[in-house]
Amino acid sequence: MLIESDNDLKGISLASEVVALTLKKMRDHCKPGMSTKEIDDYGKKLLSEKGARSAPKLTYNFPGCTCISINNEVAHGVPSASKILKEGDLINIDVSAELNGYWSDNGGSFVLGNDSNGHSHLVKTSKEILRLAIDMISDKVKIADVGRAMHNAAKKSGYTVIKNLTGHGIGKSLHEHPKEIANYGVLFDRRRFKKGYVVAIETFISTKSNYTKTAEDNWTLTGDKGGFTAQHEHTIIITEGKPQILTLQNGIWD
Repeated sequence: MLIESDNDLKGISLASEVVALTLKKMRDHCKPGMSTKEIDDYGKKLLSEKGARSAPKLTYNFPGCTCISINNEVAHGVPSASKILKEGDLINIDVSAELNGYWSDNGGSFVLGNDSNGHSHLVKTSKEILRLAIDMISDKVKIADVGRAMHNAAKKSGYTVIKNLTGHGIGKSLHEHPKEIANYGVLFDRRRFKKGYVVAIETFISTKSNYTKTAEDNWTLTGDKGGFTAQHEHTIIITEGKPQILTLQNGIWD
């Protein structure tokens, strides 16, 4: 979406505030012994209280309000009463929603409680790479250059990137132009970021995999070579200088 009026700015800012605070509260709500459905139900309640509607439900009829992925699940994890959170789990919550005709998206991976399984470095690296990418983005910067920097940073830390999951434009729908803002430098991609556009920038940093495969539930994505993946995502407005981060209140960098 291109910001064309004060109403656009107010609308996307409010939608972003709602998804950001919902993500933060859901993350803080997670405790060992809870099911991912309990967490999703809490997120649904938070969004509903603000008049917001689940974006994956509206767009894809996803069987949940939010996506909650655990351990070896990369993305699009389906909330379930049978998935019980445990101390040390690697958890990803992705919250996207529509409010008054405006859409926003954010997500974050975290370790529940004590890091008994050694996921903290992966999570920290994903956060740092998201910050690196956002700090690079401004009007006329090449999309491929940002992706290449993300990929190089992941490799330097001993990780891979998931290549078939990408960031995207957003605003009046969940996925808009520019589409496929990748975690790596796509050859022959000459597109540039443009001032005033709203985009969701996200990392998919993995210990082993480069692509995803779809589980038997036809929703949940896992890595093609196994391992674990961390994702972090902000919705931003591109400017001539540093981007305006609309979902900063989610606290994923805290």
